[in-house]
Amino acid sequence: MSLNKPYTDIPGTIIFDADQSREGYHLNQFCMSLMKAENRERFKAGERAYLDEWPMTEEQKQAVLDRDLNRCLALGGNIYFLAKLGATDGRSFQYMAASMTGMSQEEYRDMMIAGGRSIEGNRRMGDSKS
Repeated sequence: MSLNKPYTDIPGTIIFDADQSREGYHLNQFCMSLMKAENRERFKAGERAYLDEWPMTEEQKQAVLDRDLNRCLALGGNIYFLAKLGATDGRSFQYMAASMTGMSQEEYRDMMIAGGRSIEGNRRMGDSKS
C-alpha cells in the first residue's frame, strides 16, 4: 500500500521522505564518511575507487563525480549530508545552493538578501492562489 504524498507537485522540489531516505541511504552514508580527514584524503586521491567501496547505484556514483547536486537529491541524497561533499571540495553551502539554481554565488546571495526566490511559479500545482 503506497502512502498518499500530496507534496509531490511542488515545482522543482524534492521532499526528503522515508522513500528518499531508503533510496539514498548509501549515498548519504558515503557523504557522512567524509567527516573523517582520512576518508576525505582517500576520496580526493581516487574518487572513483573510493565510491566503488560503497554499494551505491552507478547513477548515484556518477552524480557525485559530476557534482550534480540536483541529481544527487533526486537519487535520495539529503542536502545536509551532501554538504560534506561540498566541504571536501572547499565549497561553501552558499556556493552549493547557487550551483543548484544555475546562479553564480553572488547572484544567489543577492537573491537571498532581497528576500529569496519569488513564490510565483513555485507553489503546489493544486494551489490556485497567485
